[in-house]
Amino acid sequence: MFTRRAFLATSATASLLPSLAYAKKVQEYDPTPQFVRIKKQFQPGQLLVVPRSFYLYFVTEPRKAIRYGCGVGKAGLEFTGTATIDVKKEWPTWRPTNEMIEREPITYARFKDNDYVQPGGGDNPLGARALYLFQNGVDTYFRIHGTTQPQTIGRAASNGCIRMLNEHVIDLYQRVPIGTVVSVV
Repeated sequence: MFTRRAFLATSATASLLPSLAYAKKVQEYDPTPQFVRIKKQFQPGQLLVVPRSFYLYFVTEPRKAIRYGCGVGKAGLEFTGTATIDVKKEWPTWRPTNEMIEREPITYARFKDNDYVQPGGGDNPLGARALYLFQNGVDTYFRIHGTTQPQTIGRAASNGCIRMLNEHVIDLYQRVPIGTVVSVV
């Protein structure tokens, strides 16, 4: 028997069908650098990182930016706020922070109870370039850097740093000077 309740439920479902048929195709994540439009409040020369979408924007002129794909920090480890790039390094050395060693003692066992610093190179987790983020002249220990794990781009997988593909961070490195403002929202 066809009840009023069944009629209303069927009508409601049917009313959704046309909108579903014409729904916009969801865009796939694309880490490839692209020129895009951006809101006017961001100044040329500024970097903007939007962790929710896994993109980093370098503002090139009013309302225009180059968008790069990036990886960001795991929940609870991410950087937010504003900083400046006070140091830039090619093929940087690396040592995990004491907090990283404490959180993942097996992963970072070779760094425990010593001063070992991994030299720069192809197997260094910071990759080809690193941009060091500072606040009020103090190192935050957060970086924008390359990676040896390209599969983490587009994901929240790092210990807080912003990761980019090596070829993309090399391009960005050449574009941004010391003192560049970085906003992570």
